[in-house]
Amino acid sequence: MIGPSLGRRVVAETLGTALLLAAVVGSGIMAERLSGGNFGLALLANAVATGAALIALIVTFGPISGAHFNPAVTLVFAARRTLGWFDAVAYVVAQFAGAVAGVWMAHLMFDLPILQSSVHTRVGLGQWVGEIVATFGLIAVILSGARHHVAALPYAVAAYITAAYWFTSSTSFANPAVTLARALTDTFAGIAPNGVAGFIAAQLAGAATAAGVMAWLLGEASEGPARG
Repeated sequence: MIGPSLGRRVVAETLGTALLLAAVVGSGIMAERLSGGNFGLALLANAVATGAALIALIVTFGPISGAHFNPAVTLVFAARRTLGWFDAVAYVVAQFAGAVAGVWMAHLMFDLPILQSSVHTRVGLGQWVGEIVATFGLIAVILSGARHHVAALPYAVAAYITAAYWFTSSTSFANPAVTLARALTDTFAGIAPNGVAGFIAAQLAGAATAAGVMAWLLGEASEGPARG
């Protein structure tokens, strides 16, 4: 049976990533407005909303594109040869475009200026280690779940990200597209542009490490022939 065309998969990745960022940024704005200055309560609301959105989005778009919504995930699957490199590049472009669109969508919904730049500084070794841990865990959950627990994967990913909001120092961005897009919002979820490069480097390091470790743990060299 022939799967969805590359065009349909790219649109699914764009829409899914846009809605994910709208959920991340929009829930952050709403949480900050309603929490009365209680940062912990705002973070809890932001984490729960993001996790809930992830379940719905993975269930919705997973059968079409695999619901990566994340360049780190896409690059891991390309390196494992379950996704062709041409398709992977198209996915990554779609994810970055969708992420930016999602941030702008959140700004529109809450009557904020569309074009912004964050001043929320997130730099330093602790933050970078947090992103390595967050991304390592995310990739590990995805690779093991995709092999052994496909039906539970949306819930496992959402549960991990919700938890990682709290147990990582960086509040678990774990996604280069999300990181870049969140530099474009001066709201609760933002990251100052000077922190973006360090976060993305840490995410890619965590993803690469997880890919190697999980290949060994799962006893595999590759997943077989590439699609696309």
